[in-house]
Amino acid sequence: MRQAFLSLVAATFASLAAGPAFAAQPPVVVELFTAQGCSSCAKANQVVADLADDKGVLALTYSVDYWDYLGWTDTFAKPAFAARQRAYAQKFSQRDVPTPQVVIAGREQASGAKAEAVESLVKAAAKAPFNPPDMEFVGAGARVAVGSGPAPRGGGEVWLVRYDPREQDIVVKRGDNRGQTLVHRNVVRELVKLGPWNGRPKLYRLSKAADEGLKTVVIVQGAKGGRVIGVLQEDTK
Repeated sequence: MRQAFLSLVAATFASLAAGPAFAAQPPVVVELFTAQGCSSCAKANQVVADLADDKGVLALTYSVDYWDYLGWTDTFAKPAFAARQRAYAQKFSQRDVPTPQVVIAGREQASGAKAEAVESLVKAAAKAPFNPPDMEFVGAGARVAVGSGPAPRGGGEVWLVRYDPREQDIVVKRGDNRGQTLVHRNVVRELVKLGPWNGRPKLYRLSKAADEGLKTVVIVQGAKGGRVIGVLQEDTK
């Protein structure tokens, strides 16, 4: 059994090394950092919800917990999401983490409430040169293989993201948004750093999803909030 799996892995890396005849342009990763207790976040949630229908965009919504002190505990927030935003803030030389914030492909950031600015940055990112490493799920999706490619300065990181693709409307009962209903799309429920990537082929183990119905995506990017250089989405056909 182990020998069969090793043969599968070897064949996978051989295929990745050969490379495809052509590579489809990967989606632009749009990450929204929002909070149900943030009075200016409702508009940003809707902006990203609309972007989620664009096939050229992978929209991800991260709820942060640092607004909970106002009296409403965000139903989706996790400390890991705020930590990811702080890494971006350091990359962008920001003193504080703004909310709502949208990060586009790890390259640029903007207020999530400014729809035109976000859309302009998404269009620019879609046209930017992109040379991603080949990526493939192996072993019935239990692992992911990342092939060779140019590693970013400072090295790369491989992240597992699982999100709920359904639209979810949350009625806020306390705090600044009391009585309002906030729309959420592609809510991130799991965020796991799989390990470093130095430009050489490597295999990473994926944990089992905590809940049914979550979609899986693997992101390769520069270390500590760097640019996104690779995206692999679960086949949804």
